[in-house]
Amino acid sequence: MSYANELREVARTMVSGGRGLLAADESSPTLTKRFDALGLESTADTRLAWREMLFTTPGLSDWISGVILYDETFRQRLSNGATVPEFLSANGMLPGIKVDTGAKPMAGRPAETVTEGLDGLAGRLAEYRSLGGTFAKWRAVIKIEEGALPSRACILANAHALARYARICQAEGIVPIVEPEVLMDGNHSLERSFEVTSTTLNAVFAELWNQEVALDQMVLKPSMVISGKGAAERASRKEVAAASVECYRNTVPAAVAGIALLSGGQNDHEATEHLALMNELGPLPWPVTFSYGRALQDAAMNSWATKRNDVAAAQAALADRASANFSASSVRV
Repeated sequence: MSYANELREVARTMVSGGRGLLAADESSPTLTKRFDALGLESTADTRLAWREMLFTTPGLSDWISGVILYDETFRQRLSNGATVPEFLSANGMLPGIKVDTGAKPMAGRPAETVTEGLDGLAGRLAEYRSLGGTFAKWRAVIKIEEGALPSRACILANAHALARYARICQAEGIVPIVEPEVLMDGNHSLERSFEVTSTTLNAVFAELWNQEVALDQMVLKPSMVISGKGAAERASRKEVAAASVECYRNTVPAAVAGIALLSGGQNDHEATEHLALMNELGPLPWPVTFSYGRALQDAAMNSWATKRNDVAAAQAALADRASANFSASSVRV
């Protein structure tokens, strides 16, 4: 059975018109750490309450095309009785799902990781699709360390896993988000980030070609080309935008449905400004929008943690960030 037309339409919807993706796929342990830092109890019910507050934000679908979910959330029901995917679909947002099982240390290279989760993936995707899932996400992690990392082996192993995942997704009627994240941890320069990101993306697209992945039926979620957090002199926002666009133009085929950037630890305003500056350098071969987690959620979570009875204030904080990123993505629209 061919899902090509359906996948092409879903991929286009995910990135078109200035809308972007809300990444709400933190694992339960990861979200628990965030809750702990704010003095919040983390249970299945409190995690659902947090995410229900996000998803029911008035007007959210004006700025958000889809939501990436974690397995726990994907299977939960909201207070109105609808499952989370049912609610999102009914309110104009595509339900997506994180399907990798995490980055694990590479054999013989404990300082580097390869993302796992291919075993049984086809069956899991078929189930998610039957429950309303339309797209999936798989994140690979590439670490920069001057003079040592990343190794060619790490880049190639993760590129191959991303490509196999993407091919399995398309065979099961699910649009793959391909996420090769080059971490901004460390003290590396903008130039070193450009080199590693370029090498990584070239390897990823070579493997996608080998696996016969349809580029117009996938979305790329890359990291920006950016100086390391610990760099003595960090590049300006205009330099980051220019380097990122140059890198993507050199490595990302025009056939790709779109680019939904990750924020990678940037603060919310920084991530938004970088996005706007990139779109000002257009016209670009593909839509460039956002797929942010903390850069959309942080202000809302801080509000929700301090004023639990004031849901409207937390939702207003999310709406502010979502609409700002919509505007940043709409520069070229």
